[in-house]
Amino acid sequence: MMSRVPVREKYDLLIVGAGAAGSLIAAYAAEAGKRVLVLEAGPERKLTDLISSQIWARRLKWSGAPVDEQGNFRIGHNFNAGYGTGGSALHHYGVWPRLHESDFSVRSEHGKGLDWPFDYATVRPYYDRVQAEVGLSGDAEAEIWRPDGEKYPMPALPVFAQGRVLSKGFAEQGLRTAPIPLAINSRQFQGRAACLYDGWCDAGCPTGALANPLVTYLPRATRAGAELRHNATVLRVLQGVSARKASGVEYVDGSGDKHSALADTVVLAAFTVQNARLLLNSGSEAHPQGLSNSNDLVGRYLMTHPSRTVFGLMREETQPHLGPTGGQLMSHDNYAQKQQSEKAFGSYQWLIANAAKPNDLVSIANSRPDIFGAALEPFMQKASKHFAQMNAVGEDIALSENRVSLSSKRDTYGAPLAVASHNITAETQAMADLALQQGMSIVEAAGADEVWHGNPFGMHVLGGTVMGKDPTTSVTDEYGRCHEMDNVYIAGPGLFPSSGAVNPTFTIHALALRTVEFVLKNH
Repeated sequence: MMSRVPVREKYDLLIVGAGAAGSLIAAYAAEAGKRVLVLEAGPERKLTDLISSQIWARRLKWSGAPVDEQGNFRIGHNFNAGYGTGGSALHHYGVWPRLHESDFSVRSEHGKGLDWPFDYATVRPYYDRVQAEVGLSGDAEAEIWRPDGEKYPMPALPVFAQGRVLSKGFAEQGLRTAPIPLAINSRQFQGRAACLYDGWCDAGCPTGALANPLVTYLPRATRAGAELRHNATVLRVLQGVSARKASGVEYVDGSGDKHSALADTVVLAAFTVQNARLLLNSGSEAHPQGLSNSNDLVGRYLMTHPSRTVFGLMREETQPHLGPTGGQLMSHDNYAQKQQSEKAFGSYQWLIANAAKPNDLVSIANSRPDIFGAALEPFMQKASKHFAQMNAVGEDIALSENRVSLSSKRDTYGAPLAVASHNITAETQAMADLALQQGMSIVEAAGADEVWHGNPFGMHVLGGTVMGKDPTTSVTDEYGRCHEMDNVYIAGPGLFPSSGAVNPTFTIHALALRTVEFVLKNH
Protein backbone atom coordinates (compact mmCIF):
# COMPACT_ATOMS: atom_id res chain seq x y z
CA MET A 1 0.00 0.00 0.00
CA MET A 2 1.49 3.32 -1.09
CA SER A 3 0.70 6.51 0.78
CA ARG A 4 1.05 10.00 -0.64
CA VAL A 5 3.52 12.34 1.03
CA PRO A 6 2.81 16.07 0.66
CA VAL A 7 5.02 18.12 -1.62
CA ARG A 8 7.27 20.39 0.43
CA GLU A 9 9.85 21.77 -1.96
CA LYS A 10 10.32 22.95 -5.53
CA TYR A 11 13.53 22.77 -7.51
CA ASP A 12 14.95 24.65 -10.46
CA LEU A 13 15.98 21.41 -12.12
CA LEU A 14 14.87 17.83 -11.48
CA ILE A 15 16.91 15.02 -13.05
CA VAL A 16 15.77 11.41 -13.31
CA GLY A 17 18.80 9.13 -13.18
CA ALA A 18 22.29 9.45 -11.69
CA GLY A 19 24.18 7.99 -14.63
CA ALA A 20 26.62 9.58 -17.07
CA ALA A 21 24.30 12.22 -18.53
CA GLY A 22 22.35 13.01 -15.37
CA SER A 23 25.51 13.45 -13.31
CA LEU A 24 27.10 15.88 -15.77
CA ILE A 25 23.93 17.96 -16.05
CA ALA A 26 23.54 18.03 -12.27
CA ALA A 27 27.13 19.21 -11.80
CA TYR A 28 26.92 22.07 -14.26
CA ALA A 29 23.48 23.21 -13.08
CA ALA A 30 24.40 23.11 -9.39
CA GLU A 31 27.66 24.96 -10.05
CA ALA A 32 25.60 27.63 -11.82
CA GLY A 33 23.68 28.15 -8.59
CA LYS A 34 20.56 26.20 -9.50
CA ARG A 35 18.65 24.14 -6.99
CA VAL A 36 18.99 20.58 -8.31
CA LEU A 37 17.35 17.29 -7.33
CA VAL A 38 18.52 13.96 -8.77
CA LEU A 39 16.25 10.93 -8.33
CA GLU A 40 17.96 7.55 -8.73
CA ALA A 41 15.85 4.38 -8.74
CA GLY A 42 18.64 2.13 -7.47
CA PRO A 43 20.65 1.99 -4.24
CA GLU A 44 23.58 4.17 -3.25
CA ARG A 45 27.01 3.02 -4.47
CA LYS A 46 30.38 4.21 -3.16
CA LEU A 47 33.90 3.47 -4.33
CA THR A 48 34.47 1.53 -1.12
CA ASP A 49 31.52 -0.72 -2.04
CA LEU A 50 33.13 -1.88 -5.28
CA ILE A 51 34.72 -5.32 -5.12
CA SER A 52 36.87 -6.93 -7.83
CA SER A 53 34.66 -9.95 -8.34
CA GLN A 54 32.56 -10.88 -11.36
CA ILE A 55 29.90 -12.36 -9.09
CA TRP A 56 29.70 -9.11 -7.12
CA ALA A 57 29.76 -7.07 -10.34
CA ARG A 58 26.36 -8.49 -11.31
CA ARG A 59 24.84 -6.24 -8.65
CA LEU A 60 25.71 -3.22 -10.78
CA LYS A 61 23.57 -4.46 -13.65
CA TRP A 62 19.85 -3.83 -13.99
CA SER A 63 17.69 -5.09 -11.14
CA GLY A 64 14.72 -2.78 -11.48
CA ALA A 65 11.42 -3.52 -13.21
CA PRO A 66 11.84 -6.34 -15.76
CA VAL A 67 11.81 -5.57 -19.49
CA ASP A 68 10.11 -8.00 -21.89
CA GLU A 69 12.47 -8.43 -24.87
CA GLN A 70 11.30 -9.58 -28.30
CA GLY A 71 12.69 -9.87 -31.83
CA ASN A 72 15.43 -11.64 -33.78
CA PHE A 73 18.21 -9.60 -32.12
CA ARG A 74 17.38 -8.66 -28.55
CA ILE A 75 18.99 -5.63 -26.94
CA GLY A 76 20.26 -7.31 -23.74
CA HIS A 77 18.70 -4.78 -21.37
CA ASN A 78 19.75 -6.49 -18.14
CA PHE A 79 23.42 -6.56 -19.13
CA ASN A 80 23.60 -3.10 -20.69
CA ALA A 81 21.61 -1.15 -18.09
CA GLY A 82 22.74 -0.16 -14.61
CA TYR A 83 21.00 0.25 -11.26
CA GLY A 84 22.18 2.58 -8.53
CA THR A 85 24.57 5.51 -8.29
CA GLY A 86 26.39 5.97 -11.58
CA GLY A 87 23.92 3.89 -13.58
CA SER A 88 25.39 1.83 -16.41
CA ALA A 89 28.44 4.13 -16.44
CA LEU A 90 29.49 2.52 -13.16
CA HIS A 91 30.15 -0.80 -14.92
CA HIS A 92 31.16 0.50 -18.35
CA TYR A 93 34.61 -0.29 -19.74
CA GLY A 94 35.76 3.26 -20.47
CA VAL A 95 36.00 2.80 -24.26
CA TRP A 96 35.51 6.36 -25.57
CA PRO A 97 35.93 6.75 -29.34
CA ARG A 98 34.20 9.60 -31.15
CA LEU A 99 31.48 9.06 -33.71
CA HIS A 100 32.75 9.49 -37.26
CA GLU A 101 31.58 12.37 -39.46
CA SER A 102 29.67 9.95 -41.70
CA ASP A 103 27.62 8.68 -38.74
CA PHE A 104 25.67 11.94 -38.64
CA SER A 105 24.26 11.71 -42.18
CA VAL A 106 23.38 8.07 -42.84
CA ARG A 107 19.97 8.98 -44.26
CA SER A 108 21.28 11.71 -46.56
CA GLU A 109 24.21 9.68 -47.84
CA HIS A 110 22.74 6.17 -47.95
CA GLY A 111 18.95 6.50 -47.75
CA LYS A 112 18.78 4.42 -44.57
CA GLY A 113 17.78 5.21 -41.00
CA LEU A 114 17.86 8.81 -39.78
CA ASP A 115 20.15 11.84 -39.90
CA TRP A 116 21.29 13.80 -36.86
CA PRO A 117 20.04 17.40 -36.63
CA PHE A 118 23.66 18.63 -36.75
CA ASP A 119 27.04 17.48 -38.03
CA TYR A 120 30.22 16.37 -36.32
CA ALA A 121 31.63 19.91 -36.27
CA THR A 122 28.77 20.95 -33.95
CA VAL A 123 29.61 18.39 -31.28
CA ARG A 124 33.39 18.38 -31.70
CA PRO A 125 34.07 21.19 -29.16
CA TYR A 126 32.02 19.32 -26.55
CA TYR A 127 34.08 16.17 -27.10
CA ASP A 128 37.22 18.26 -26.59
CA ARG A 129 35.94 19.88 -23.40
CA VAL A 130 34.71 16.63 -21.85
CA GLN A 131 37.97 14.78 -22.49
CA ALA A 132 39.90 17.62 -20.86
CA GLU A 133 37.69 17.43 -17.75
CA VAL A 134 37.38 13.66 -17.43
CA GLY A 135 40.79 12.63 -18.73
CA LEU A 136 41.30 10.31 -21.71
CA SER A 137 44.31 8.17 -22.51
CA GLY A 138 45.13 7.54 -26.15
CA ASP A 139 47.27 8.27 -29.19
CA ALA A 140 45.49 10.67 -31.54
CA GLU A 141 48.20 10.41 -34.22
CA ALA A 142 48.13 6.62 -34.32
CA GLU A 143 44.33 6.74 -34.51
CA ILE A 144 44.38 7.67 -38.18
CA TRP A 145 40.62 7.33 -38.65
CA ARG A 146 39.78 9.75 -35.83
CA PRO A 147 37.87 12.90 -36.84
CA ASP A 148 39.33 16.30 -35.98
CA GLY A 149 39.79 17.07 -32.30
CA GLU A 150 42.23 17.97 -29.57
CA LYS A 151 44.89 15.44 -28.60
CA TYR A 152 44.22 13.30 -25.55
CA PRO A 153 45.23 14.64 -22.13
CA MET A 154 47.16 11.47 -21.28
CA PRO A 155 49.33 9.04 -23.26
CA ALA A 156 47.87 5.70 -24.25
CA LEU A 157 47.73 2.81 -21.82
CA PRO A 158 50.42 0.17 -22.40
CA VAL A 159 49.87 -2.68 -24.83
CA PHE A 160 50.42 -6.06 -23.18
CA ALA A 161 51.28 -9.41 -24.73
CA GLN A 162 47.74 -10.22 -25.91
CA GLY A 163 47.51 -6.93 -27.81
CA ARG A 164 50.95 -7.36 -29.36
CA VAL A 165 50.13 -10.88 -30.52
CA LEU A 166 46.77 -9.97 -32.07
CA SER A 167 48.17 -6.86 -33.75
CA LYS A 168 50.41 -9.15 -35.83
CA GLY A 169 47.29 -10.73 -37.29
CA PHE A 170 45.93 -7.35 -38.33
CA ALA A 171 49.27 -6.43 -39.91
CA GLU A 172 49.30 -9.75 -41.80
CA GLN A 173 45.90 -8.83 -43.25
CA GLY A 174 47.05 -5.32 -44.19
CA LEU A 175 44.98 -3.70 -41.45
CA ARG A 176 46.08 -1.02 -39.01
CA THR A 177 45.60 -0.79 -35.25
CA ALA A 178 45.90 1.99 -32.66
CA PRO A 179 45.49 2.20 -28.88
CA ILE A 180 41.86 2.46 -27.82
CA PRO A 181 40.98 5.91 -26.45
CA LEU A 182 40.06 5.01 -22.88
CA ALA A 183 38.56 7.04 -20.05
CA ILE A 184 41.11 5.30 -17.83
CA ASN A 185 44.14 7.03 -16.36
CA SER A 186 47.49 6.00 -17.81
CA ARG A 187 49.00 8.29 -15.16
CA GLN A 188 47.64 10.18 -12.17
CA PHE A 189 45.05 12.70 -13.31
CA GLN A 190 43.37 15.36 -11.16
CA GLY A 191 43.94 13.42 -7.97
CA ARG A 192 42.81 10.09 -9.39
CA ALA A 193 45.22 7.16 -9.47
CA ALA A 194 46.66 5.53 -12.57
CA CYS A 195 45.27 2.18 -13.74
CA LEU A 196 46.53 -1.07 -12.17
CA TYR A 197 45.83 -2.99 -15.43
CA ASP A 198 44.23 -5.85 -13.52
CA GLY A 199 41.15 -6.17 -15.77
CA TRP A 200 38.37 -5.52 -13.26
CA CYS A 201 36.64 -2.62 -15.07
CA ASP A 202 33.31 -4.44 -15.11
CA ALA A 203 33.27 -4.52 -11.30
CA GLY A 204 33.30 -0.74 -11.04
CA CYS A 205 36.99 0.22 -10.52
CA PRO A 206 37.33 1.00 -6.79
CA THR A 207 40.63 2.85 -7.34
CA GLY A 208 39.00 5.65 -9.34
CA ALA A 209 41.30 5.19 -12.33
CA LEU A 210 38.34 4.57 -14.61
CA ALA A 211 36.12 7.60 -15.19
CA ASN A 212 32.66 6.87 -13.86
CA PRO A 213 30.17 9.28 -12.26
CA LEU A 214 31.40 8.47 -8.74
CA VAL A 215 34.74 10.12 -9.48
CA THR A 216 33.86 12.65 -12.21
CA TYR A 217 30.64 14.64 -12.16
CA LEU A 218 28.68 13.42 -9.12
CA PRO A 219 31.24 14.77 -6.61
CA ARG A 220 31.09 18.13 -8.37
CA ALA A 221 27.30 18.09 -8.27
CA THR A 222 27.03 17.29 -4.56
CA ARG A 223 29.78 19.74 -3.59
CA ALA A 224 27.81 22.45 -5.36
CA GLY A 225 24.66 21.56 -3.43
CA ALA A 226 22.77 19.16 -5.68
CA GLU A 227 20.55 16.74 -3.74
CA LEU A 228 20.71 13.06 -4.67
CA ARG A 229 17.97 10.68 -3.52
CA HIS A 230 18.39 6.93 -3.98
CA ASN A 231 15.72 4.22 -4.12
CA ALA A 232 13.46 6.80 -5.77
CA THR A 233 11.56 5.15 -8.62
CA VAL A 234 9.89 7.73 -10.86
CA LEU A 235 6.46 6.64 -12.07
CA ARG A 236 5.46 9.50 -14.35
CA VAL A 237 6.02 13.10 -15.30
CA LEU A 238 3.35 15.39 -13.87
CA GLN A 239 1.35 17.67 -16.16
CA GLY A 240 1.53 21.39 -15.38
CA VAL A 241 -1.16 24.02 -15.83
CA SER A 242 -0.14 24.37 -19.46
CA ALA A 243 -0.24 21.40 -21.84
CA ARG A 244 3.30 22.30 -22.88
CA LYS A 245 4.77 22.28 -19.39
CA ALA A 246 5.50 19.65 -16.77
CA SER A 247 5.27 20.55 -13.10
CA GLY A 248 7.55 17.78 -11.81
CA VAL A 249 7.41 14.02 -11.30
CA GLU A 250 5.72 11.44 -9.15
CA TYR A 251 7.98 8.85 -7.55
CA VAL A 252 8.01 6.08 -4.95
CA ASP A 253 10.67 5.88 -2.24
CA GLY A 254 12.28 2.79 -0.72
CA SER A 255 9.48 2.45 1.84
CA GLY A 256 6.81 2.38 -0.86
CA ASP A 257 5.54 5.89 -0.13
CA LYS A 258 4.52 8.00 -3.08
CA HIS A 259 5.85 11.54 -3.47
CA SER A 260 5.49 14.45 -5.84
CA ALA A 261 8.60 16.54 -6.54
CA LEU A 262 8.09 19.85 -8.34
CA ALA A 263 10.55 21.61 -10.64
CA ASP A 264 10.75 24.33 -13.26
CA THR A 265 12.59 21.98 -15.63
CA VAL A 266 12.62 18.17 -15.83
CA VAL A 267 15.43 16.13 -17.41
CA LEU A 268 14.85 12.44 -18.07
CA ALA A 269 18.33 10.89 -17.89
CA ALA A 270 17.37 7.32 -16.97
CA PHE A 271 18.39 4.39 -19.16
CA THR A 272 17.22 4.40 -22.79
CA VAL A 273 14.29 2.02 -22.32
CA GLN A 274 13.18 3.63 -19.06
CA ASN A 275 13.06 7.15 -20.53
CA ALA A 276 10.70 5.98 -23.26
CA ARG A 277 8.65 4.02 -20.73
CA LEU A 278 8.31 7.13 -18.53
CA LEU A 279 7.03 9.26 -21.40
CA LEU A 280 4.55 6.57 -22.44
CA ASN A 281 3.41 6.18 -18.82
CA SER A 282 2.87 9.94 -18.46
CA GLY A 283 -0.28 10.26 -20.53
CA SER A 284 -2.82 12.95 -19.71
CA GLU A 285 -5.86 14.55 -21.27
CA ALA A 286 -3.53 16.85 -23.21
CA HIS A 287 -1.20 13.96 -24.13
CA PRO A 288 -3.43 10.88 -24.46
CA GLN A 289 -0.75 8.71 -26.16
CA GLY A 290 1.92 9.59 -23.63
CA LEU A 291 3.95 12.71 -23.07
CA SER A 292 5.23 14.34 -26.28
CA ASN A 293 3.95 11.43 -28.35
CA SER A 294 1.25 12.79 -30.66
CA ASN A 295 3.40 11.59 -33.59
CA ASP A 296 3.65 8.06 -32.10
CA LEU A 297 7.45 8.18 -32.17
CA VAL A 298 8.23 7.79 -28.46
CA GLY A 299 9.92 4.41 -28.13
CA ARG A 300 10.61 4.02 -31.85
CA TYR A 301 13.98 3.64 -33.61
CA LEU A 302 15.34 1.46 -30.81
CA MET A 303 18.90 0.32 -31.64
CA THR A 304 21.80 -1.72 -30.32
CA HIS A 305 25.27 -2.53 -31.62
CA PRO A 306 25.21 -6.04 -33.12
CA SER A 307 28.45 -7.55 -31.88
CA ARG A 308 30.52 -10.69 -32.34
CA THR A 309 33.45 -12.01 -30.33
CA VAL A 310 36.33 -14.02 -31.80
CA PHE A 311 38.57 -16.16 -29.57
CA GLY A 312 41.85 -17.97 -30.10
CA LEU A 313 44.42 -20.16 -28.37
CA MET A 314 47.69 -18.59 -29.48
CA ARG A 315 51.08 -20.22 -29.83
CA GLU A 316 52.68 -17.25 -28.07
CA GLU A 317 51.87 -16.40 -24.46
CA THR A 318 49.28 -13.62 -24.15
CA GLN A 319 48.89 -12.88 -20.40
CA PRO A 320 45.11 -12.49 -20.95
CA HIS A 321 44.39 -11.31 -17.40
CA LEU A 322 46.24 -8.02 -17.93
CA GLY A 323 44.90 -4.71 -19.22
CA PRO A 324 41.47 -3.07 -19.40
CA THR A 325 38.31 -5.11 -19.87
CA GLY A 326 37.39 -2.99 -22.90
CA GLY A 327 40.56 -3.92 -24.80
CA GLN A 328 43.97 -2.53 -25.64
CA LEU A 329 43.86 -1.78 -29.37
CA MET A 330 41.26 -0.86 -31.96
CA SER A 331 40.92 -0.96 -35.74
CA HIS A 332 38.56 1.19 -37.80
CA ASP A 333 39.91 0.29 -41.23
CA ASN A 334 36.49 -0.95 -42.37
CA TYR A 335 34.54 1.86 -40.73
CA ALA A 336 34.32 4.48 -43.51
CA GLN A 337 32.87 2.06 -46.04
CA LYS A 338 29.34 1.65 -44.73
CA GLN A 339 28.21 -0.33 -47.79
CA GLN A 340 30.48 -3.28 -47.02
CA SER A 341 29.19 -5.32 -49.97
CA GLU A 342 26.14 -5.53 -52.19
CA LYS A 343 24.27 -7.29 -49.39
CA ALA A 344 25.98 -5.89 -46.28
CA PHE A 345 25.49 -2.43 -44.80
CA GLY A 346 26.99 -0.79 -41.73
CA SER A 347 30.27 0.33 -40.22
CA TYR A 348 32.08 -1.80 -37.67
CA GLN A 349 35.09 -1.49 -35.39
CA TRP A 350 37.37 -4.01 -33.72
CA LEU A 351 38.12 -3.77 -29.99
CA ILE A 352 41.19 -5.93 -29.50
CA ALA A 353 42.71 -7.82 -26.56
CA ASN A 354 40.11 -7.60 -23.81
CA ALA A 355 41.29 -8.63 -20.35
CA ALA A 356 39.71 -11.98 -19.46
CA LYS A 357 39.17 -13.86 -16.20
CA PRO A 358 38.95 -17.64 -15.77
CA ASN A 359 35.17 -17.65 -15.40
CA ASP A 360 31.94 -15.63 -15.43
CA LEU A 361 31.06 -12.76 -17.77
CA VAL A 362 34.08 -11.83 -19.92
CA SER A 363 35.83 -15.10 -19.37
CA ILE A 364 37.86 -17.95 -20.73
CA ALA A 365 35.64 -20.82 -19.55
CA ASN A 366 32.40 -19.23 -20.77
CA SER A 367 33.83 -18.88 -24.27
CA ARG A 368 33.79 -22.69 -24.59
CA PRO A 369 30.62 -24.07 -22.98
CA ASP A 370 31.17 -27.23 -25.03
CA ILE A 371 34.24 -28.11 -22.92
CA PHE A 372 33.43 -29.58 -19.51
CA GLY A 373 34.37 -32.37 -17.13
CA ALA A 374 37.84 -33.85 -17.42
CA ALA A 375 38.55 -31.90 -20.64
CA LEU A 376 38.11 -28.53 -18.95
CA GLU A 377 41.29 -28.56 -16.83
CA PRO A 378 43.82 -29.01 -19.67
CA PHE A 379 41.99 -26.39 -21.73
CA MET A 380 42.10 -23.90 -18.85
CA GLN A 381 45.76 -24.67 -18.12
CA LYS A 382 46.72 -23.67 -21.66
CA ALA A 383 44.17 -20.87 -22.07
CA SER A 384 45.22 -19.11 -18.86
CA LYS A 385 48.46 -18.16 -20.65
CA HIS A 386 47.55 -18.33 -24.36
CA PHE A 387 43.92 -17.10 -24.63
CA ALA A 388 43.07 -14.11 -26.84
CA GLN A 389 39.86 -12.36 -27.83
CA MET A 390 38.52 -9.36 -29.72
CA ASN A 391 35.09 -7.89 -30.43
CA ALA A 392 33.47 -6.58 -33.58
CA VAL A 393 31.03 -3.75 -32.72
CA GLY A 394 28.60 -3.20 -35.59
CA GLU A 395 26.22 -0.48 -36.72
CA ASP A 396 22.46 -0.85 -36.44
CA ILE A 397 19.97 0.75 -38.83
CA ALA A 398 17.32 2.93 -37.18
CA LEU A 399 13.92 1.35 -37.98
CA SER A 400 10.62 2.74 -36.73
CA GLU A 401 9.25 -0.76 -36.06
CA ASN A 402 12.01 -1.40 -33.51
CA ARG A 403 10.52 0.12 -30.41
CA VAL A 404 9.77 0.34 -26.73
CA SER A 405 6.08 -0.06 -25.93
CA LEU A 406 4.02 -0.67 -22.81
CA SER A 407 3.11 -4.13 -21.60
CA SER A 408 -0.20 -5.29 -20.16
CA LYS A 409 1.87 -6.45 -17.17
CA ARG A 410 2.61 -4.02 -14.34
CA ASP A 411 5.42 -3.47 -11.89
CA THR A 412 5.27 -3.47 -8.09
CA TYR A 413 3.87 0.06 -8.10
CA GLY A 414 1.17 -0.57 -10.70
CA ALA A 415 2.94 1.05 -13.66
CA PRO A 416 2.95 -0.78 -17.01
CA LEU A 417 6.23 -2.57 -17.77
CA ALA A 418 8.26 -1.96 -20.91
CA VAL A 419 8.42 -4.21 -23.97
CA ALA A 420 11.56 -3.84 -26.10
CA SER A 421 11.11 -5.21 -29.63
CA HIS A 422 14.18 -5.25 -31.85
CA ASN A 423 15.00 -6.95 -35.14
CA ILE A 424 17.96 -6.51 -37.46
CA THR A 425 17.74 -6.54 -41.24
CA ALA A 426 19.46 -8.94 -43.62
CA GLU A 427 21.89 -6.11 -44.49
CA THR A 428 22.93 -5.72 -40.86
CA GLN A 429 23.25 -9.47 -40.41
CA ALA A 430 25.45 -9.66 -43.51
CA MET A 431 27.69 -6.89 -42.10
CA ALA A 432 28.09 -8.80 -38.85
CA ASP A 433 28.86 -11.99 -40.76
CA LEU A 434 31.56 -10.24 -42.80
CA ALA A 435 33.12 -8.86 -39.63
CA LEU A 436 33.11 -12.32 -38.05
CA GLN A 437 34.78 -13.90 -41.09
CA GLN A 438 37.44 -11.20 -41.07
CA GLY A 439 38.02 -11.65 -37.34
CA MET A 440 38.51 -15.41 -37.64
CA SER A 441 41.11 -14.83 -40.37
CA ILE A 442 42.92 -12.20 -38.30
CA VAL A 443 43.21 -14.40 -35.21
CA GLU A 444 44.43 -17.30 -37.33
CA ALA A 445 47.00 -15.03 -38.98
CA ALA A 446 48.16 -13.91 -35.53
CA GLY A 447 49.32 -17.46 -34.79
CA ALA A 448 46.35 -19.32 -33.30
CA ASP A 449 46.33 -23.09 -32.94
CA GLU A 450 42.56 -22.90 -32.50
CA VAL A 451 39.98 -20.21 -33.39
CA TRP A 452 36.31 -20.03 -32.39
CA HIS A 453 33.60 -17.42 -31.87
CA GLY A 454 30.79 -16.54 -29.50
CA ASN A 455 27.10 -16.00 -30.11
CA PRO A 456 25.75 -12.68 -31.45
CA PHE A 457 24.85 -10.16 -28.74
CA GLY A 458 23.66 -6.57 -28.39
CA MET A 459 26.19 -4.12 -27.00
CA HIS A 460 24.66 -0.82 -25.77
CA VAL A 461 21.07 0.40 -26.22
CA LEU A 462 20.24 3.54 -28.18
CA GLY A 463 17.31 5.40 -29.73
CA GLY A 464 13.71 5.39 -28.60
CA THR A 465 13.56 9.17 -28.00
CA VAL A 466 15.43 10.38 -31.08
CA MET A 467 16.40 14.00 -31.73
CA GLY A 468 15.74 15.81 -34.99
CA LYS A 469 14.86 19.07 -36.70
CA ASP A 470 11.34 18.06 -37.73
CA PRO A 471 8.75 17.60 -34.92
CA THR A 472 6.84 15.18 -37.14
CA THR A 473 9.78 12.77 -37.44
CA SER A 474 11.51 13.02 -34.03
CA VAL A 475 10.77 13.27 -30.31
CA THR A 476 13.15 16.07 -29.30
CA ASP A 477 15.03 18.98 -30.83
CA GLU A 478 18.80 19.10 -31.16
CA TYR A 479 19.23 19.96 -27.46
CA GLY A 480 17.07 17.09 -26.21
CA ARG A 481 14.02 19.25 -25.46
CA CYS A 482 10.77 17.43 -26.23
CA HIS A 483 9.10 19.05 -29.23
CA GLU A 484 5.73 19.15 -27.48
CA MET A 485 7.02 20.32 -24.08
CA ASP A 486 8.77 23.55 -23.17
CA ASN A 487 10.51 22.28 -20.04
CA VAL A 488 11.06 18.52 -20.47
CA TYR A 489 14.42 17.30 -21.78
CA ILE A 490 15.84 13.88 -22.62
CA ALA A 491 19.50 12.99 -22.04
CA GLY A 492 21.46 9.88 -22.91
CA PRO A 493 21.83 7.54 -25.91
CA GLY A 494 18.07 7.46 -26.48
CA LEU A 495 18.60 10.71 -28.39
CA PHE A 496 20.82 9.07 -31.03
CA PRO A 497 19.15 9.05 -34.47
CA SER A 498 21.81 6.61 -35.72
CA SER A 499 23.97 4.20 -33.78
CA GLY A 500 27.32 4.49 -35.50
CA ALA A 501 29.61 1.61 -34.56
CA VAL A 502 31.45 3.03 -31.56
CA ASN A 503 30.74 2.88 -27.84
CA PRO A 504 28.33 5.72 -26.96
CA THR A 505 29.47 6.98 -23.53
CA PHE A 506 31.79 9.74 -24.79
CA THR A 507 29.06 11.06 -27.08
CA ILE A 508 26.53 10.87 -24.23
CA HIS A 509 28.74 13.20 -22.19
CA ALA A 510 29.25 15.61 -25.09
CA LEU A 511 25.50 15.84 -25.77
CA ALA A 512 24.73 16.28 -22.07
CA LEU A 513 27.15 19.20 -21.85
CA ARG A 514 25.51 20.81 -24.87
CA THR A 515 22.06 20.27 -23.32
CA VAL A 516 22.85 21.71 -19.90
CA GLU A 517 24.39 24.83 -21.39
CA PHE A 518 21.22 25.37 -23.41
CA VAL A 519 19.03 24.77 -20.35
CA LEU A 520 21.00 27.23 -18.22
CA LYS A 521 20.83 29.86 -20.93
CA ASN A 522 17.13 29.48 -21.70
CA HIS A 523 15.53 28.50 -18.37
